Amino acid sequence: MTDSSSDAFATAEATFYQLNPNARWFVLASICITLFIVPMSMSGVNMALPAIAAALHVDAVWLSWITTATLWGSIVLLLPAGRVADMVGRKPIFMLGLMGFSLASLLVFVVDSVAVLLWVRVLQGLFSSLIFATAMAIIATVFSDNNRGSALGFASTSVYLGLTCGPLIGGWLTEHVGWQGVFWGPLLLAIVAIILAFIYIRNDHRSAQPTQPLDWLGSLIFVAIVTLLLFGLSGLPDVLSGVMLVVGMVLVVVFVRYQNRCQYPLVRFSLLASNRVMSRSLMASFMMYSANYPVLFLLSLYLQYLQALSPSEAGQLILIQALIMAVLAPIAGRLSDRYEPRLIATIGCLFFGIGFVVLMFLQADSPLNHVMIALCLLGVGFGLFSTPNNNAALGAVPKERLSIASALLNLARTSGNMFSMAIVMMLMSQFFAGEQIHPERYPDLLLVVQLGFASAAGYSFLAAWFSYSRGNVTR
Repeated sequence: MTDSSSDAFATAEATFYQLNPNARWFVLASICITLFIVPMSMSGVNMALPAIAAALHVDAVWLSWITTATLWGSIVLLLPAGRVADMVGRKPIFMLGLMGFSLASLLVFVVDSVAVLLWVRVLQGLFSSLIFATAMAIIATVFSDNNRGSALGFASTSVYLGLTCGPLIGGWLTEHVGWQGVFWGPLLLAIVAIILAFIYIRNDHRSAQPTQPLDWLGSLIFVAIVTLLLFGLSGLPDVLSGVMLVVGMVLVVVFVRYQNRCQYPLVRFSLLASNRVMSRSLMASFMMYSANYPVLFLLSLYLQYLQALSPSEAGQLILIQALIMAVLAPIAGRLSDRYEPRLIATIGCLFFGIGFVVLMFLQADSPLNHVMIALCLLGVGFGLFSTPNNNAALGAVPKERLSIASALLNLARTSGNMFSMAIVMMLMSQFFAGEQIHPERYPDLLLVVQLGFASAAGYSFLAAWFSYSRGNVTR
């Protein structure tokens, strides 16, 4: 494709949205619906685990893999998917991810064993990676003017609402429909998202160069890295797990060096390192999601075991954080269009860290107001951080590289999730060593919760440093 035809394609795309101003908002609606139902399905399964264990006769070890399998699947294709989207266009990759996730969810009707269910979860994770690798890039392309921050704010809110509302909706579906309902229940919304995306998203493939080949070797190395690091971290202190972790870390070094020498890399780390705004935004995102992901897990244990709340009562209390974040994220997005994003994001990191400091001092008999104050601080913190950080990162790369930038942001998020949960699993293993949580072990549980929140506070303050030190975004 020549430069003139490339420019003509870009002009035609821009003209479509100028002549159809509502089309942008239909695109945003499609992506926000998708970014809500996918995390909601992922986190909602946690509430169905006891029912799945009873129906499929699953032991505790295999039960834990139902969550872990999806986490693995959601990471391994992020970088290749972002690279392919830059090559062939974002719309086909996004549509493949959305329709594939929907079809994989329908496979729950043929599940008759935990092995089949694990394959379903892996497929859900793989197709979700195609969605997350392209969604933010599509928004950044469609909303390339001053509305981009607000649009990214709505998208970030959708993800976080999905993650937080998942346990509430998953618990209701499990109780009233059955555990399979957690998988197929959200698909009615998925159909709406598919229709809107098919009609209103314009494919943006307009490369002026011949299509560059995918780095298959780099993709395979990346899959090996994710697999070894996940299995290694989650299995510590087992010796074999330690070996896998070391091999995975060695492969990270090999991967970075290979990508810097490869003619068509998944990501050129040397260029990423020279882009201070982008690289520091990724580190800030990694640290903030490392801090955030264990909140639901740790607070669920604390509220249900130590405070004796029911699952629905605990879920309603935890929802406070998501509601505050949902209100603030679009506001923070608009502010980041007008003011320097790093300042808004850094303030959010500090609020987030202070919230965890408050949670560090929880006791078995602490009033629930203690938890509510901390959740309000966490909601304010993440609401101020997420959209300005994404806006700064995506605003620091050229438009033709937005897909890989979007994929890197989501890789930072999912890698942070994996890292922090591995640390929490190590703490649980050290203090409980496979035992069940009985009342006589509640002091140990409280200590694990406090250590987990102390670690999260540290991650948050590190995120604040990365956020502030990234520098200003060139506008």
